[in-house]
Amino acid sequence: MKDRKAAIGFIFVTLLIDVMGWGLIIPVMPDLISQLKHIPVNEASTYGAWLLAAYAITQFVCAPLVGNLSDKYGRRPVLLLSLFGFGVDYLFLALAPTYGWLFVGRIIAGLTGASFTTASAYIADVSTPETRAKNFGMIGAAFGLGFVIGPAVGGLLAGLGIRAPFYAAAVLCLVNCLYGYFMLPESLPVENRRAFSWKRANPFGSLKFLQKHPTVGGLAFAFFLIYLGAQAVQGNWSFFVMYRFGWSEALVGISLAVVGLLVGLVQAGLTRVVNPRLGNEKSIYLGLILYVIGLTLFAFASSTWMMFIFLVPYCLGGICGPSLQAVLAGHVPNNEQGEMQGALTSLMSLTTIIGPLVMNNLFKYFTTGAAPFHFPGVHFLVGAICMLVAVLITYAVLTREKRENPALARVIEGKPQADQNFEFEEGQAPPPSH
Repeated sequence: MKDRKAAIGFIFVTLLIDVMGWGLIIPVMPDLISQLKHIPVNEASTYGAWLLAAYAITQFVCAPLVGNLSDKYGRRPVLLLSLFGFGVDYLFLALAPTYGWLFVGRIIAGLTGASFTTASAYIADVSTPETRAKNFGMIGAAFGLGFVIGPAVGGLLAGLGIRAPFYAAAVLCLVNCLYGYFMLPESLPVENRRAFSWKRANPFGSLKFLQKHPTVGGLAFAFFLIYLGAQAVQGNWSFFVMYRFGWSEALVGISLAVVGLLVGLVQAGLTRVVNPRLGNEKSIYLGLILYVIGLTLFAFASSTWMMFIFLVPYCLGGICGPSLQAVLAGHVPNNEQGEMQGALTSLMSLTTIIGPLVMNNLFKYFTTGAAPFHFPGVHFLVGAICMLVAVLITYAVLTREKRENPALARVIEGKPQADQNFEFEEGQAPPPSH
């Protein structure tokens, strides 16, 4: 138990510094693109979407490969390589003389960017079925705390120059890599590793892995819609608030710090209270409804203070994430957690390819004279619709699975599973008891 807690602590700090690096540069990206392309911020949002897509396409191809490599060689070396790749990426962004150079950096990051994929598998390795939701919540807590510190510092560093946050992010990631090299233990024992398979590493083939069990396949589509809807915020927040309300880099950084604080409180605190009382299923439903409310309010906000207030219901929606991951992780044995997380990361990468291109282009279109009416918040409304559809799909899938498989119902409801009897495919073994 002590070793497991120590391992969670190591991975938490590693992810915290990793997220801080990305948070540092978000407030300055709109202005950097605007300067390099000599265009206004609302038009720059489209170019920002293409940068996100460049990263996501390479990660979509490489994430299953990285996930399978972590199942064969362990989580530690793969995680360290990912952190090093991000450090190199930020150096490219800091030195970029043209918009094209930004693509080079983003592709490098996409090739090696598997820190959260590998971290999820790491946490699955050291968790029991009863503690999975709580431990997965620590990923969100690291994300939240990193976003408290990173964007706030990034907004302040922008006063030293628009490229200063990129150099700071590079230093953080490279220091993080060194920290992990000396302090991060391996989580996957040699006896639990499996041979590498090119077939399983195929990015589209990895998605077939989600079809091995009906609940995994069905929930995967809801998972896809959730992350697609979230791109309304993640891919366009800085561009939207700078255009709609005239925010500075510093105010953008403060707003993202507030997001990080709220997400951290939800994942590290509220999730630990709500999940045991409501169970996984009800936590998923409640979180998704809160997402719908928050996104709808963003769409019609008319002043700065509204955006800050409306962050509360949106960020509270984060209680659904750890519960959904816990349900998904409970369906696969330990030696396939890396492949599972790689497949989920592939889905997330698909949403990062499609989402910003859809959301940012909608934002651009409805802020130009070509649109039939002016509606900068249209992409938030589209995101809310995605979340609402995810609620309906999740309810249908989980209701059917509870009826057809009483043993699986304990995973869905978040009850202890001392006598778990999952129906694994032939040749698989159920997760060992801890």
